[in-house]
Amino acid sequence: MSNEKQPKHKKRDRWAKRDTELTLLTLPTVIWYICFCYLPMFGILMAFKNYRVIDGSKTFFYNLLKSKWTGFKNFEFLFSSGSGALVVKLTLLYNIVFIILGIVIPVCLSLMMSQLHHKRYGKVCQTLMFLPYFMSWVVVTYFVFAFLSPDKGLANSLLAKMGKDTISWYQQPKYWPAILIFLSQWKGMGYGMVVYLATITGIDNTLYEAAMIDGATKFQQATKITIPLMKSVIIMMFILAMGGLVRSDFGLFYQVTKASDSLYTVTETIDVFIYKMIKSQPNPNMGSAAAFLQSVVGCMLILLSNKIVKKVDKDSAII
Repeated sequence: MSNEKQPKHKKRDRWAKRDTELTLLTLPTVIWYICFCYLPMFGILMAFKNYRVIDGSKTFFYNLLKSKWTGFKNFEFLFSSGSGALVVKLTLLYNIVFIILGIVIPVCLSLMMSQLHHKRYGKVCQTLMFLPYFMSWVVVTYFVFAFLSPDKGLANSLLAKMGKDTISWYQQPKYWPAILIFLSQWKGMGYGMVVYLATITGIDNTLYEAAMIDGATKFQQATKITIPLMKSVIIMMFILAMGGLVRSDFGLFYQVTKASDSLYTVTETIDVFIYKMIKSQPNPNMGSAAAFLQSVVGCMLILLSNKIVKKVDKDSAII
């Protein structure tokens, strides 16, 4: 048995030059989060207070802390309206459809894009599909109005040329669920497609080569190799999407529809309802209460979804 001493491993210093460099690299992000994510959290107090400017010469934080506590009184307006059930129902149904289609459509598109042999053509297609994601809903509103304008819209012009009656689109609620779902997917599918396409790009090509030798078709390669290897990313996107189940895109449901009262039964989601209530009764405390409630419920949904996924497949959970 050898009596030679084993070389001792040099103990790493607690703080090294590399740590300083990495810390400096992350510093801008840390500052951004502190300024725009953590400091605004003091506004949560407004949900439980009757905020008033007590002393105009003092800061916002001073007035906030000196304002009177009201408990859960600011939350009452969310449940006092008779239309509360309709608002919750619309928000949940729309978001369930958005979550399902927001996974299925981008995954299918990414699979098709990955099979394109002409790379330049593929880049053009990716850019065209990704472009709507950067467009504001205000811009989209004008595009939609150009199509659905009652007098000079493209849709009514085509109907008139075909000898059919024109439609008052902004007065007919039955058409808008399909229109809103289409617009939501049209605007967001490019982002999801890029995420899933990046995942496909990282898959080892030798797996496909082995499958081709065994005689697997493109469909079999997609179902047996690509989609199973995308599972973790798909689940991650699903869990994150669950956090927005009680939120709605205000621009989509309010601006695109021109805030038409005739479309109330299909567009009155939680965010639109809150805006209208605060507009009729200007009160920042109620707005803060609504945002706080949505954030809490969203966080609980993410944790619950993650826990369920963890029970089924531990490796796919994000926490």
